Amino acid sequence: MLKPSRNYQYAILVCCMFFGMRTSAQESTKLTVRLDQPGHVSSPMLYGLMTEEINYSYDGGIYAELIRNRSFKDNNKNPDYWSLIKSVADSSAIALDSKHPVNEALTECLRFNLATDGKNTGLANDGFWGIPVFPSTSYQGSFYAMTDGSNAGAITVEIESTDGKSMLATANVTGVSGVWKKFTFNLTTAAAVTPTADTRFVIRPLAKGTYWFTLVSLFPPTYQNTANGNRRDIMQLLASMSPKFLRLPGGNYLEGNMFSTRYNWKKTLGPIDERPGHQGTWGYRSSDGMGLLEYLEWCEDLNMEPLLAVFAGYTLNRDYVEAGPFLKPYVDEALEEIEYVTGDTTTKYGKERARDGHPAPFPLHYVEVGNEDGFDMSGSYEGRFTQFYDAIRSKYPNLHIISTTGGKDFLGQRFPLTKRIPDVMDEHYYRNAFDMESDADHYDNYDRNGPKIFVGEWATREGKPTPNFNSALGDGAWMTGMERNSDIVVMECSAPLFVNVNPGGMQWESDLIGYNTLTSYGSPSYYAQQMFSNYHGDNVVSMIGEGIPVQVQKLNHKDSLSKVTPKTYPSLFYVTTRDTKTGRLYIKVVNAGVAAKEVIFDLKGISSVKSNGTVVVMKAEKPEDTNSITEPEKITPAVSTYKGFKKTFTFSFPKYSITVLQIDTQK
Repeated sequence: MLKPSRNYQYAILVCCMFFGMRTSAQESTKLTVRLDQPGHVSSPMLYGLMTEEINYSYDGGIYAELIRNRSFKDNNKNPDYWSLIKSVADSSAIALDSKHPVNEALTECLRFNLATDGKNTGLANDGFWGIPVFPSTSYQGSFYAMTDGSNAGAITVEIESTDGKSMLATANVTGVSGVWKKFTFNLTTAAAVTPTADTRFVIRPLAKGTYWFTLVSLFPPTYQNTANGNRRDIMQLLASMSPKFLRLPGGNYLEGNMFSTRYNWKKTLGPIDERPGHQGTWGYRSSDGMGLLEYLEWCEDLNMEPLLAVFAGYTLNRDYVEAGPFLKPYVDEALEEIEYVTGDTTTKYGKERARDGHPAPFPLHYVEVGNEDGFDMSGSYEGRFTQFYDAIRSKYPNLHIISTTGGKDFLGQRFPLTKRIPDVMDEHYYRNAFDMESDADHYDNYDRNGPKIFVGEWATREGKPTPNFNSALGDGAWMTGMERNSDIVVMECSAPLFVNVNPGGMQWESDLIGYNTLTSYGSPSYYAQQMFSNYHGDNVVSMIGEGIPVQVQKLNHKDSLSKVTPKTYPSLFYVTTRDTKTGRLYIKVVNAGVAAKEVIFDLKGISSVKSNGTVVVMKAEKPEDTNSITEPEKITPAVSTYKGFKKTFTFSFPKYSITVLQIDTQK
């Protein structure tokens, strides 16, 4: 790429200081696509998803359960998100009760002392910021209940408006007795119901007495109607990204704040009434309804592979287990987890998976040992990794083993392992748009003889709760670099994936997909990911740029020429891949500049180009423009037919835009 002279840089810098904005230069730009030169194979696993329980990603997010605090364990002093509906004169009361466990997992319940007969008193749950109600919709519900009364009547269950004035769906449950029993019911809304979340779920016993309830559950229709499944609209957004893998369980959620709150996969198996749940790492409790099997079925539903992260003996409070005999139980547990995923029904844990409802094994090619162990300043990771590596390699020699101590912005360096060389290194980067754009060539000069790279967490962090278009530009620039180097960068996944945009639902800003109780939307960065994933060939083609526009770092009022060294970087970012079976080209161009850029393309090494092709463009008038729960599709890609493709052609890329040119060629 061509760079301007020092004097030209200085002039641009002065303009930036005066106007306080990114400035573009260079009008004439040419990109030569070298199809006459051998490219390199692009990783077929490049674009995937990363997930962890943050921002109410599972409970209150993709996991479709509607009842909040369904097993009464969120607070050991109060039944959070539950309330008693009664008149002032009514002496009925509710209280937590740990003296009547159902089993080892369901140790807490709610005692409901109903002082009067009738339908006026009830037990209400607010759900996750309401219960989503849609017309002509059936909800499957259940709870465990018992009573001290010998002649308990029916129990009415309802979805009603928050003020109690409108009943939206109702059903009756009968047969409650003096022993615990699980009851199921169905609630169906009418065709004329208006979608709303200004609602609550209510249980109303009709005969006075004392009642106990636990594991109160309510599910809407789920994606592919899977029992204990996922929310349809969010899954559809994910399906539209065509992901190749899911990193699970991912992030800090794997480690836990302490050993007692780590992700213990064995406690997430079986029916939900056998799962105790555990305290998460972001300030709220996890029901573990999204268990290991649900993760794997999530992968199956979207035709992607699991990338399994195993707990490696290190927690967020920096407690750890040294390599040796004390670490061995965790290594054995990791081997058992791999067997649960991949073993046939003749193995112990393959048989358990079949008993859980899925006899067929799942595909697995990558296993990650721990999460962000670069934070472990004790130096214990090398020994811990070695012990895991040797055990996994011995039993599963075909698995690719990932280390978590790759390059990170928060450390500023890489931590190479000397005892065992991993197959893949996991690297994490969270930055602003300028830093992403100025480092888009990050992997151009990486050592091709070392481990492959998995960019397991990364994001341009501008905008909240979801990224704005400036973030999408930074993401697009960074993805051109990863895709261009996808011989070594074998996988990537942006993070965090989800955020509940209701008040109190966010712990981390700039998340890919936002949702509330009723609806969901993709951010501009989501659509950037979608464009890169869906328009992607199997071979990376060399490109040569001439006259690439240059931008200068934005300065604030405290900066001065005596303190700041001019830093230039391209405002145009690009990559080309080719489908070797069809000859189709995918030219991706990110214009992060303030003006449209006209580019001359010269396609070398082909005999013909089909004139008609496809253009996909996502653009914004201002970098801070964004999508939101109220404007979910303000910025989305536009797909159109283009009739001017040739071996040499000119195309104008709008300011603040991400573009894919899909061109059919023949050698």
